[in-house]
Amino acid sequence: MTIETKMWIIPTQQQNKRVDAYLAAELEISRSMAQQWLSDSLVKVNGKAINKSCKLCGGEEITVEIPAPVSYEVKAENIPLEIVYEDADLLVVNKPKGMVVHPAAGHYEGTLVNALLHHCGDSLSGINGVLRPGIVHRIDMDTSGLLIVAKNDKAHQGLSEQIKVHSFTRVYEAVIVGHLKESQGTINAPIGRHPIQRKKMAVTATNSKPATTHYEVLAEYPGYSHVRLRLETGRTHQIRVHMAYLGHPIAGDTVYGAVNQPKECRELCGQCLHAKEIGFIHPISGEELFFSSELPPYFSQFLQILQP
Repeated sequence: MTIETKMWIIPTQQQNKRVDAYLAAELEISRSMAQQWLSDSLVKVNGKAINKSCKLCGGEEITVEIPAPVSYEVKAENIPLEIVYEDADLLVVNKPKGMVVHPAAGHYEGTLVNALLHHCGDSLSGINGVLRPGIVHRIDMDTSGLLIVAKNDKAHQGLSEQIKVHSFTRVYEAVIVGHLKESQGTINAPIGRHPIQRKKMAVTATNSKPATTHYEVLAEYPGYSHVRLRLETGRTHQIRVHMAYLGHPIAGDTVYGAVNQPKECRELCGQCLHAKEIGFIHPISGEELFFSSELPPYFSQFLQILQP
């Protein structure tokens, strides 16, 4: 069973690229999954199924039938949620630092989805499959803050379209290492899968997508800066990748920053990054909605530590 069919023209710059590698980067899936889809004839180039090792010429028409996710029974768990807003179509949740959004290898319990299933029952959209019911967009486990959840497919589709056309407001605050040359600015740098470390993202011209982040310095401390960041696009790990690209990784980030963090950062247990504001048009009522959350204790306490 397929849940979605995608079709597009392969860019000419992808000439001589293996089709499995191209698919993995383009759809942000694992290479093994891309190979499985090719083996199952879910991928066709110019109307014909092809081998996973085939190389592209560029200019071909590619069609991908995205299969429904493998069924996995995710259990409801009575986990407290901080719900900022809720109606019949959606809810806005303030996710704590350390909570995984949806089940995945090593995290099948204690996730936001487990908590949502207990709170909402069957009232969650099914577009993203059994492992991600209701999840319209995600934030990393060690990022805290606001997240929207859709209760039905119509709401999910409407919210997804706003994200696609960049009319969705998402503002973060973070503490970064060092001091930026300019007090405000914009980072336009494409993001794609890291060419060697496949679990990471990177600024790269190869198999990447445009990514734009606007930043503003709120305060400076010895060796650190408190910044406000507004996403124009929403690529995986976008803020973390862009700040590291500028040479100012987020404090506590051991993936895109130093593995051995300074003493003052170790208790952060991950990046000091908070999804503070979110704004969108209600997909059913058309009402303009905007929500803001306070900085969580871990964040404000870290700022106090940095005070000279």
